Amino acid sequence: MRKFPTILLNTSLAAALLAALPAAGQEQAKPEAREPMVIDASNVSTPNARAAEALKSPEPMVIDASKRPVRTAQNEPVPATQESTDGRGIPGRLRNYEKPVLQNNQGAVVAPPPEAFPAESWFPVPDRWRIVDALGVGGQWWDPYNQNVIKGDRPILGSDDWFLDLTGVSDSVAELRSFPTPVSIQTTQRPGSLDVFGQADSSVYVQTFIAGADIYKGSTAFKPPEIEFRFAVAMNVNYAMVSERRVLSVDPGRPSHRLDGLVGLQEAFLDYHIRNVDDRYDFDSIRVGIQPFTSDFRGFLFQDNQLGVRLFGDRDNNRYQYNLGFFARLEKDTNSGLNDITQMVRNDYVLVANGYAQDFPVPGFTSELTAVYNMDREANDIHIDFNGFPSRPALLGDIRPRDYDAVYLGYSGDGHWGDINLTVTGYGVVGEDRNNFFTSRPADISGYFLAAEPSMDFDWIRVRASALYASGDDNPYDDHEGGFDAIFENPQFAGSDTSYWIRQSIPFAGGGRAVFLNSRNGILNDLRSSKEEGQSNFNNPGTVLLGGGVDFDVLPELRAAVNVNHLWFADTTLVSALRQENTISQDLGWDTSLALTYRPWLTQNIVFRASGAVLSPGPGFGDLFTNSSQDGQYYSMLFNAILTF
Repeated sequence: MRKFPTILLNTSLAAALLAALPAAGQEQAKPEAREPMVIDASNVSTPNARAAEALKSPEPMVIDASKRPVRTAQNEPVPATQESTDGRGIPGRLRNYEKPVLQNNQGAVVAPPPEAFPAESWFPVPDRWRIVDALGVGGQWWDPYNQNVIKGDRPILGSDDWFLDLTGVSDSVAELRSFPTPVSIQTTQRPGSLDVFGQADSSVYVQTFIAGADIYKGSTAFKPPEIEFRFAVAMNVNYAMVSERRVLSVDPGRPSHRLDGLVGLQEAFLDYHIRNVDDRYDFDSIRVGIQPFTSDFRGFLFQDNQLGVRLFGDRDNNRYQYNLGFFARLEKDTNSGLNDITQMVRNDYVLVANGYAQDFPVPGFTSELTAVYNMDREANDIHIDFNGFPSRPALLGDIRPRDYDAVYLGYSGDGHWGDINLTVTGYGVVGEDRNNFFTSRPADISGYFLAAEPSMDFDWIRVRASALYASGDDNPYDDHEGGFDAIFENPQFAGSDTSYWIRQSIPFAGGGRAVFLNSRNGILNDLRSSKEEGQSNFNNPGTVLLGGGVDFDVLPELRAAVNVNHLWFADTTLVSALRQENTISQDLGWDTSLALTYRPWLTQNIVFRASGAVLSPGPGFGDLFTNSSQDGQYYSMLFNAILTF
C-alpha cells in the first residue's frame, strides 16, 4: 500500500477544511466538481521539526475535494454515538488516516453469501477416502509411496475406520570370518590339527524372509489405534561351513558344513487402547502376546521379541512415557535365533518397569529410569540345543543346573547436551545365585555396568567416542559373584555388528565345553553357552572397552563409518582359575572396522551394507587362544542386503 507523508495542520486550518466538507450523517448526492484547494505549507505552523521537514516542498500541496471518497448512508452509516463535527474544530492534531484500499479486480467472482453454507448439518459423503480415485490420484498395490489400501493409507473395503498394513522384508547376509576354532580329542578335519585349536576360517550365508500384517481400528494421525492385531512370521534358511569337525554338531561323524532352516513366529499380539486421559490423546494401552521390547536406548540389557503382557502410555503431551511389562521367555532356535514355538516356554521370567522424561534435565535430552527383575527357575531343566550341545546348564565348573534371581536398577539418557550428542547408560544388579559353579553353594550377586558414547557433528562428519565398563568377579571361590551379565543383549554401540568383537563369538576352549567367551551380537565377556538358550552368568571376567569412530555422510545416500576399539578383561582371576594359568593378561587387543551403508532411494526400503573388521589380538587373547596356523589377526567380512515393502 502506498503511503503519503504525514501532514500536521493547526486547528484553525482544520476547521476551515471541515467546514468545506459535507456534514456527517446527511445523505449526499453525487458531488459536484469543485476547484482544487491549495494549501501553502509554508504558512502552516508545525509542532516539531520532523513535521516541518515533511511539509517543506517547492510546490504547494493540492487537495482535490472532488476525489475524496464520499460516505453515504447506504454503504457506511455513521455510528449513532458519533456527533456531527460540522462547523466545529476537533481538539488536538488531525489523525493521519491512510487511503482506503479499493479492490479493482475486473471479472472477479463474488463470494457466496453466508446463507449459502449449511449452518447445522453437513452433506454425507459415501466414501471420503476414495474421492481421490475419482480424481485420478492413486497407486498400484505394489507401490508403497502412493495411496494404497494394503499399506494403511485407506480403510479396508466395507469399513471407514479399519486399516490394513502389510509388510514384507528380505534380509540377505553373506559372512566370511575367522576365529579360534577348537578341535576335539576324537577327530579332526585334517592332519596337523590335533591340538587345542585348528583352522580358523569359516563362512555363513543366511536368507530371512519376514511377512507381517497389521490390522487396526482408528485413524492414527493424531491418536493411537483403538485396537490393533499384529502378526509377523520369519522364514530363515542358513548355511554354515567351518574348517573342523565337531564344531557345527556334537557328532564328529557329521561333515564340517550344515544347511538348516526354520519358520519362527516373531510377532503375534493384541493391542487394546484402554482410554485417552486428556484431549491431547495422552493414553493408556495394554498389549498381550509376542511383541518386541527394548529396556534401554541401546539394547544393553534386554532387547527381544518375547511372549508377554505390557501396560504402557504417556502423559503431558507425550513428554512422559511409561512401561509395565511381564515376559515369559520363549525358546530360541539354535542356528537361526528365531522364536521356536514348538518347544515349551522357558521357566525364565522378566518383569520390567521403566519411565521416560523428555527434555530432562535439559531440552533435547531424554532420561529413563528402569527396574528389571529376572527370575530364572530352570534348576530342574537340562536343555540340549539342536546341534546336540548342552546349553543349560553351561558346561563350566560343577555343571549343575541352577536357579537365580537378579534385580537390575538403571538410568539411561539419550539426546543432545548443547552441541554434544550423548548416550549414557548405567546399571547395577543385585540378587542371589542358588548355585555357584565353583563352590556348589548359594552366592550373592552384585555387579555394575557403565557405558557412554558422546559425539559431535561437523557438517557432514560425526566424531564419536565410546567407553564401557562391566564389572568382573575377583574371587570365584567366595560366596559372592561380582560379574555383570545381561538378560538378552543386542548392543547398538561402538560400531554395533560391524565390530569384530560384537559380531563374532569366541569359543572358550580349554576352560569349558560348548561355552563362549562372548555372545554373538553381544559385547559382554560373560562365559555363556549362548544368549539365546543359555542362562545369565555372573561368574565372569567382565569387560572394558575404549574406542572412537567417525561417520562420514559422503553422499545423501552413502554413509561410511570407521571404528577403532581397544578391549580388556576387567579382571582375569576367574579365567585364570578355569584355565589353571596365573599369567593371563587383561589386554584382549584392538578391534578395527570399516562399514558402508548405501540407500539408493534415500529410504529404508532398499539398504545395502558392507563391512570389514580385523581383531589384532593382545597378550591376554594370545594367552587363551592360539590357532594351528599361528594366526596373528582375525577377520570378519559382512555383506547385507535388506529389501522392505
